[in-house]
Amino acid sequence: MATYLDFEEPIKALEEQIEKAKTLGEESDMDMGDKIKELEGKLEKKTKEIFTNLTPWQRVQLSRHPDRPYTLAYINAMTEGTFQELHGDRNVKDDKAMVGGFGQLDGQTVMFIGQQKGANTKMRQYRNFGMANPEGYRKALRLMKLAEKFNKPIVTLIDTPGAFPGLEAEERGQGEAIARNIYEMMKLKVPVICVVIGEGASGGALGIGVGDRILMLENSWYSVISPENCSTILWRSWDYKETAAEALKLTSTDMKKLKIVDEVVKEPLCGAHRKHDEIFDTLKKVLKKEIAALSKLDPIKRSADRIKKFENMGVTK
Repeated sequence: MATYLDFEEPIKALEEQIEKAKTLGEESDMDMGDKIKELEGKLEKKTKEIFTNLTPWQRVQLSRHPDRPYTLAYINAMTEGTFQELHGDRNVKDDKAMVGGFGQLDGQTVMFIGQQKGANTKMRQYRNFGMANPEGYRKALRLMKLAEKFNKPIVTLIDTPGAFPGLEAEERGQGEAIARNIYEMMKLKVPVICVVIGEGASGGALGIGVGDRILMLENSWYSVISPENCSTILWRSWDYKETAAEALKLTSTDMKKLKIVDEVVKEPLCGAHRKHDEIFDTLKKVLKKEIAALSKLDPIKRSADRIKKFENMGVTK
């Protein structure tokens, strides 16, 4: 059963009316075609009205929508069953919150890496809610180096509320692991494309977020802190999370204007959570185009351009 957010309730009501009209037509042999067509027109108009006027907080809500596809769903769909997951950081253990491995995009071998959230309570606990430990970032770096060794492009899919903040993570060097990844990703000699598909929070996102091209799905967000935590720090309460979301400029539109990301990937009008196949196909086409363009560049120049790109962020004249 589909899940609806509070601002999606008018859409839910119209969809229920359409289903009732179809059921009535089938059970009574009445011609409900005109009525169904009228309701479908209202549904399309209402959907467009809602999704073209979303607030920053509503986009944050959409990025966390329980029906929204997660990293492995994107990878499996885009690679059409060719994905081979690789495990472990060769030091501590295999972090289930960070996944990665080789897969093929229409014959092109690509290293995919990303945070994986769980689709239900049991899987969320198994995946640690998409919050990686240091070994997760070290596994990611190991896979990036493997891709570099075999001259294969890298695609990272970012979807995390942040790196795991537990005591054991700090004891094993969470900060160092993320900093090491940022440093090493700057120097990789293969194309690197980073895509924020949901939540892009803090160092947890940056740990796999350094690339030649930074993309964001339309209803994702990217910021140093979540609106709730920002509200808690500034106002000692979560009640101002909507105000914080507005002030943080964390939406894909804001990030594009600030030149933090290179491209915003359009989602279906009703959001990625309603039309999985459509967003899978859209992202696959974008990735193929970006990989083809980046592969033509000299590796040394590509790495130098990547460094310069991040050096210029936040610089004002």
